[in-house]
Amino acid sequence: MKSESVAPREQERTMQLQRELVRLAGRLAAMAVLLWLVFGVLFGLCAMPNDQMSPRLYAGDLILYYRQIRTLHDRDVVVARADGETVVARVVAREGDTVEITGGTLRVNGSTVFENEIFYSTDAYEGGTTYPLTLEQDEVFLLCDHREGAKDSRWFGPVTTHDVKGKVITVLRRSRL
Repeated sequence: MKSESVAPREQERTMQLQRELVRLAGRLAAMAVLLWLVFGVLFGLCAMPNDQMSPRLYAGDLILYYRQIRTLHDRDVVVARADGETVVARVVAREGDTVEITGGTLRVNGSTVFENEIFYSTDAYEGGTTYPLTLEQDEVFLLCDHREGAKDSRWFGPVTTHDVKGKVITVLRRSRL
């Protein structure tokens, strides 16, 4: 008689374990969908590929950016796809603006841009973008903060807003603490 009462208990435990596993699988699936929505649709996360934004950002820093940007403003730091690479740079001009780089000076719409936090001269690259350059609709001109030798719009030209992945909202410092 004991063997008959043990079997229903084991069956009940097995059924309860199966129910818990199904609940766990459902929660894991919901979490995967939530993470995809958060980091695939709303936000992006990438590592800073180089030191071209130093001294503010260094290679290896984790960058959290917002993907659902509607408009970009001057001085926004963005993550973009340009020349087949991921680029992190600062917006210095937008559609309709005319950019000119001469004698180590950046001029936008005829006015010299004073950048008190940039410590390097802004020189044009030989064989790169020709100036003056007027930006077309949905184009932005990007410059890295470490201007000497940086691969930015002076190298590959303006970037379309479609190629901008998002606007940087925070940095998680992984290097040079």
